[in-house]
Amino acid sequence: MKFLDLCKVYIRSGSGGNGCISFRREKFIEFGGPDGGDGGTGGSVWVEAVDGLNTLIDFRYQQHWFAQNGQGGMGRNRTGKDGDDIVLRVPVGTEILEEDEETVVADLATLGDRVLLAKGGNGGWGNLRFKTSTNRGPRRANPGQEGVERTLWLRLKLIADVGLVGLPNAGKSTFLAATSNARPKIADYPFTTLHPNLGVVSADGREFVVADIPGLIEGAHEGRGLGDIFLGHVERSAVLLHLIDGTSGTLIEDWQTICDELDAYGAGLSDKPRVTVLNKIDALDDEERAFLKEELEAAGAGDVMLMSGATNEGVTEVLRALAPHVQARRAADRPADPDAEEDGSWQP
Repeated sequence: MKFLDLCKVYIRSGSGGNGCISFRREKFIEFGGPDGGDGGTGGSVWVEAVDGLNTLIDFRYQQHWFAQNGQGGMGRNRTGKDGDDIVLRVPVGTEILEEDEETVVADLATLGDRVLLAKGGNGGWGNLRFKTSTNRGPRRANPGQEGVERTLWLRLKLIADVGLVGLPNAGKSTFLAATSNARPKIADYPFTTLHPNLGVVSADGREFVVADIPGLIEGAHEGRGLGDIFLGHVERSAVLLHLIDGTSGTLIEDWQTICDELDAYGAGLSDKPRVTVLNKIDALDDEERAFLKEELEAAGAGDVMLMSGATNEGVTEVLRALAPHVQARRAADRPADPDAEEDGSWQP
C-alpha cells in the first residue's frame, strides 16, 4: 500500500428538500385546505478517526465527497426523506486544514474522534405551515437550504512515542528493523527510506511505537533533499532519538545540521527531550569510541550513548533510556484518577 500523508478533498453537504404546495381535494370535504409537507434535511459530512489505517491513500483516488440531498415534501402532509450522511474515515493523527493549509479545523488525535465538517441544509416548509386564521389557503412554500461546500486538506501525523531523526544513512532503518518486526528498506546509499515507517519495540516488558522518517540534510527546511515535510510525523512523539553515523568524517557538523533543521522547522521539536546516540560503533575500536563520544559531548550534545544497530551492541541500553520519557508523557496524558493507588508500575 502506498503511503500518502497529505491530500486535498472537496466536500459538499446535501441541500434540503423544497416544501410542497398542495391542497386536499377529496369527496365530501368541501374546504380541504392546504396539506403540503416539509422537505427533508440534507445529509451532513463527518470525519472520523478509525483503527486499522495508516495512510490517506483512499483519498488520492476519490477526492470529491457529496452527501445526499433531502427529498422534497409531498401532498397529504408527507415530509420528504432526509438525505444520508457520509463519513470520511481517516487514520488516527489526521489534521483537517482549511484551503490555506494553515488554519486547523480539527485534530483527530484519538481513536473515535468524530467532527462535523459540513452540516446538511434544512428542508423547506410546506404550505401547511403557513395556514392561519386569516389565510386559509396559502400558496407559498419555502425552498430547501443549500448545502455547504468546502475545500479541505487532510494531513496525517503519525502517532508515535519515539521519533528517529538523523542524516541519511545514519542507521535509523537498521535500528528499527533490529528492535521491532518492521522491515524497512535497508541499503548502503542515502535516502533509502522514502516514507515514514512505524515499529513497536519492547524493552523490559515496556512497549512503545517508534517512527522512522526519511533522513534530513542541510537546507531541508528550504526543500532540499526530501525536505522537512516528514518531520510532522514526529511532532507528537514524547522523545527524539538522534542517531549519528560514527564512521562519518564530519561528526560534529552532522550533529549540528540536524539540530539546526529541527530549530528551523519549529513546532516545538527543538524543545523535546532528545537522546543522542553514536551509531555504527562496530566499525570503531575502543579508543575511537571514547574520542568521538568526548568530542560530541564537548560540542554540546549532552550525554552521548554508544550503539550498533547491526550487531545490537548497546541497543537495549538505548531503549531503556527512551522508556522513562515515554512513561512521563503517557502519565501526563492519562486523566487523573483520585482513587488510583501510586504503585510505581509502568503503564503502557
